[in-house]
Amino acid sequence: MPKGGGIRRITTLMKIAVIGASGKAGALIAQEALDRGMEVTAIVRDKKKVDMDKYAVLEKDIFSIAPEDVEGYDAVVCAYGVPADKAPLIQDAFRHLINVFEQVPEVRLLFIGGAASLYTDFEKTRQLMETIPPEWAPVPYNTLLAFNEIQKSKANWTFFSPAGFFDAAGPRTGKYTLGTDYVILNKSGDSYLSYADYAIAMVDEIVNKRFLGKRFTAVSEKAAP
Repeated sequence: MPKGGGIRRITTLMKIAVIGASGKAGALIAQEALDRGMEVTAIVRDKKKVDMDKYAVLEKDIFSIAPEDVEGYDAVVCAYGVPADKAPLIQDAFRHLINVFEQVPEVRLLFIGGAASLYTDFEKTRQLMETIPPEWAPVPYNTLLAFNEIQKSKANWTFFSPAGFFDAAGPRTGKYTLGTDYVILNKSGDSYLSYADYAIAMVDEIVNKRFLGKRFTAVSEKAAP
């Protein structure tokens, strides 16, 4: 059954890093963690794309990240993203991170995942991937394949699948409902989650550690403008 969730005003001295902190989702997660009193490092390819007055910065390509770069962190969030024409890089990047974090199992690795691997039936015979139009399929499909590998790994992982409609421009409501391996719906009957509420749920998970070695999902309400 889905579990309820919501914003928790927790001040903590946890130390986290966000790979891809200059992207839309990564930036929101980094800011949310900072607002909660966490020590935040942005791991980015171009340090000029983040506010170095707010974050410690490690300028590094994802494929160059090594175990010594992430030692000492409580958690590292992977907010890596690519355009459709480079979708296979998702598998390569996630595979690289698995190899790195298997060497530092005390550090959590939380992936911004995809919704495609969520099941649409409780028998687990159908996945949301089957409903995605071919022109939109490359990134979801490669993320699904990457998730299959993550589940077999010995890394200390968590995979956070958003809702079917993952809205970059959506409102921050501060409330969400959690689920596990299945598509869940909000009160309006929609599989919907804003990036802002996703960031809240991700940081809540870093603190609460509900889904160690598991995948979870969430939905939020689409508030009126």
